[in-house]
Amino acid sequence: MASITIRQLPEITNRKLRIRAAQNGRSMEQEAREILKSELNKSQEAPSDLAEVIHRRFARFGGVELKIPRREPIPEPRIR
Repeated sequence: MASITIRQLPEITNRKLRIRAAQNGRSMEQEAREILKSELNKSQEAPSDLAEVIHRRFARFGGVELKIPRREPIPEPRIR
């Protein structure tokens, strides 16, 4: 089995992990394994609408107002 080291874990996160582990009767290491396993096993829904996914991704940056040029009539063909 592989092992990892997590450096610079914020103190508040460490405290929450310790409390959650104690509530579940596990060591902090086992609790971290369970959290990772449960989160990584969640199925991710495939996006149904690519445009909606793109819109949600960039919505926080605000919208863009584009000036739509006025349409002119189609000119008559020059070749007869």
